[in-house]
Amino acid sequence: MAKRRIVVVGGDAAGMSAASQARRLDRDLEIRVFERGPHTSYSACGIPYLVAGLVEDPSRLVARTPEEFREQGIHVSTRHEVTALDPSCRRVTVHDLVGGRLFEEPYDDLLLATGATPLRPPVPGIDAAGVFGVSTLVSGVALLRFVEEQRPRKVVVVGGGYIGLEIAEAFNCHRGLEVSLVERAPQVMGTLDPDMGALVSQALREVGIRLFLEETLQRVEVRDGRAVGVRTDKRLLEADLVVLGLGVVPQTELAKRAGLALGVRGALVVDSRMRTPTAGIWGAGDCAQTFNLASRRPFHVALGTVANKMGRVAGINLAGGDAVFPGALGTAVCKICKYEAARTGLLERELTELGIPWTGATIEESTRAGYYPGAGDMTVKLLAERPTGRILGGQIVGIEGAAKRIDVVASAIRGGFSAQDLVDLDLSYAPPFSPVWDPVQVAARRLLSLLKD
Repeated sequence: MAKRRIVVVGGDAAGMSAASQARRLDRDLEIRVFERGPHTSYSACGIPYLVAGLVEDPSRLVARTPEEFREQGIHVSTRHEVTALDPSCRRVTVHDLVGGRLFEEPYDDLLLATGATPLRPPVPGIDAAGVFGVSTLVSGVALLRFVEEQRPRKVVVVGGGYIGLEIAEAFNCHRGLEVSLVERAPQVMGTLDPDMGALVSQALREVGIRLFLEETLQRVEVRDGRAVGVRTDKRLLEADLVVLGLGVVPQTELAKRAGLALGVRGALVVDSRMRTPTAGIWGAGDCAQTFNLASRRPFHVALGTVANKMGRVAGINLAGGDAVFPGALGTAVCKICKYEAARTGLLERELTELGIPWTGATIEESTRAGYYPGAGDMTVKLLAERPTGRILGGQIVGIEGAAKRIDVVASAIRGGFSAQDLVDLDLSYAPPFSPVWDPVQVAARRLLSLLKD
């Protein structure tokens, strides 16, 4: 009797989490993974720290190699790109990028874990030498090699999201280069409310990063085939190196060509068990949409935490188990030298768009007891439904020790806590870690007073 065959397209977080989980639960499955790059199961989130020189070797970012997966009984083929899929015949077309061979591979179940692709605006000069996107380990290694060999002095980062800020930190705080950051919005970090984003913008300026807000990339200036500057709609910035951090979109072109259902931002439509509406096809990770636990609506978020969890659920179900992924809140943190920023849940704009009556409270507090060495400022913002006080969003900006407090807020949203519930939580206290009233609870107390007005 032929073994049931699972084909996985994409060998990073979601794909390999699924493959590993399925293998643990069913030793008889035939599992084949096709990955167009040379690496599997690596930390894309660690690339800025590789570029910064904080990670000594790229191999440190690889959790498990293709050889290790093969020893587990998972057939991994790197440098193999799936170029087409036929849901009716349950076959995929695979291109061997090294040997040049095209072949078809049948499947009983197919998991699409193709990830996301970085935005690359079609402006003149964008493909010149010295212009880098940072999305894969290969691109990260290429950027590191350029920095070590070419020794750039002036760097322009285009885009003020997570990757843009982390790359700016790598070059400013750790490499000591002159860094300019261009962002077309009024503030960096569009996943924060504007007032909290303004605090991050201020932090960037304080560490010496030149910030150019409300400016749009027009072209990359090129000389002898190499980038020498960035022209926005307002100025020319000299640059020896240009790094794009403009965000990502779901990589679903393969699914689109096959007629699969696409949803938010073009992401693959899946249910809580990671099944698509097309029989035998599943989706997980940055290419798939998920469910927002605060808005109770589908949304798309490209985060390694979410991708790994989606992959785990897909793997359990592919092996015949029964698991669900309830959704996510988009909880995320970011570090810029000594400053940290964090967010979870919904923004003011989103609450208004959803028609949810809300109120918000913002407080400034100390990360530790004020008399303890190393204490510094942090700002906490909480958003709650009115009149119930149910916590729906939170944002934090401050020095070291501030950001991970967002996990308390994320837990409160997940548990349906009110501001009063948050105040009543029995949180830990000692002067090296917190004031006697944790700043998150101080913000919750402020919320309570506003809800009574």
